Amino acid sequence: MKKFSNLYLTLVFIVLYLPIFYLIYYAFNSGGDMNSFQGVTLEHFQSVFSDNRLMLIVVQTFLLAFLSSLIATIIGTFGAIYIYQVRRKLQDGLLSANNILMVAPDVMIGAAFLILFTTIGFQLGFVSVLLSHIAFSIPIVVLMVLPRLKEMNADMISAAYDLGASHSQMFREIMLPYLTPAIIAGYFMAFTYSLDDFAVTFFVTGNGFSTLSVEIYSRARQGISLEINALSALVFLFSIVLVIGYYFISRDKEEA
Repeated sequence: MKKFSNLYLTLVFIVLYLPIFYLIYYAFNSGGDMNSFQGVTLEHFQSVFSDNRLMLIVVQTFLLAFLSSLIATIIGTFGAIYIYQVRRKLQDGLLSANNILMVAPDVMIGAAFLILFTTIGFQLGFVSVLLSHIAFSIPIVVLMVLPRLKEMNADMISAAYDLGASHSQMFREIMLPYLTPAIIAGYFMAFTYSLDDFAVTFFVTGNGFSTLSVEIYSRARQGISLEINALSALVFLFSIVLVIGYYFISRDKEEA
């Protein structure tokens, strides 16, 4: 049974990672397409870095992901605390509303935001995309922080109040340190979702703003370019660095 499980897990990883490595493999192809590998070159990576518009889009994408995940983490953390403290019936209702946003199709969410922004006359661009990313990232943070909050010993909070701590002191000295690993996990999850989101961004982006996912889609429609492969390889490398960084940060916080 264990051998079968290992074989199944190996096949799953092959199916998931083989297309990615196939894409990265041709990023180093000296030929102009993915029909045959003609030699190793770095010209496609050089083309990516020499493309000023693409570099601007990369900066915009990471700035968007950083801001949206930061704001969503703050709101989601306090939202999780509020859900934890309310009555049971209201808590179930709020959790259901939160989970609906998690399972709702991205296309529907994107269309809803587009209708909202156009109805109120809000100009589409960086701010509209930022607000949309914050909105769909908040439920992710709530689901990461709330289970950690439920595991917390309530006697620690009661003891802090008995010793004369104020609400802010209890939050800073007791609750926040305990929730930090979950908050960090929520931030990284929100950052990842924002970084690779396409459906919602495609609906609410304006003419003067774009993200990597939308730009790659637009360029892929014009024809296969190995610059896309090179760009995908760089994004995948950054994702690996992000996961490794998250692992070490989480481990340090748990040990502390």
